[in-house]
Amino acid sequence: MSGYFKEIYDGGKSLLVGMGITFRYMVQPVVTLQYPHETVPMTPRFRGHIDLACDQAGNHKCIVCGTCQRNCPSGCISLKGEKPEGAKKKLLIAYQLDFTKCSLCGTCVESCPTDALIFSKNYNLAGLSGQEFILDLLKRQEERSK
Repeated sequence: MSGYFKEIYDGGKSLLVGMGITFRYMVQPVVTLQYPHETVPMTPRFRGHIDLACDQAGNHKCIVCGTCQRNCPSGCISLKGEKPEGAKKKLLIAYQLDFTKCSLCGTCVESCPTDALIFSKNYNLAGLSGQEFILDLLKRQEERSK
């Protein structure tokens, strides 16, 4: 019979210890963020997908040299440029990033001679199809500059 009371005593003691731990954590401040309503502040060194950098006038710096496209190990960058009649430089008409292939290595950003590429702070990329991750960076830059 003494084993029976010892088990009751040990069970009650473990219950009180567990409730004490629960109460202690209940009164501490909450650490968890309520995600859709609260977001984590981004660190300055966060590397999202690439974006076109703008100069002070709001125009992109890309000279359509193709260095980023050639140096990309994933082959996720495609750009098109055309040289208008009488102009000295090419004009960028399309810059696409296939983010489904991108490994975020940063080789394109490092190899750009005019510093026309930067890393975005966009971390909340979600979609239902792969087509949503083929980004037209020229359109994104034009929408940002408006």
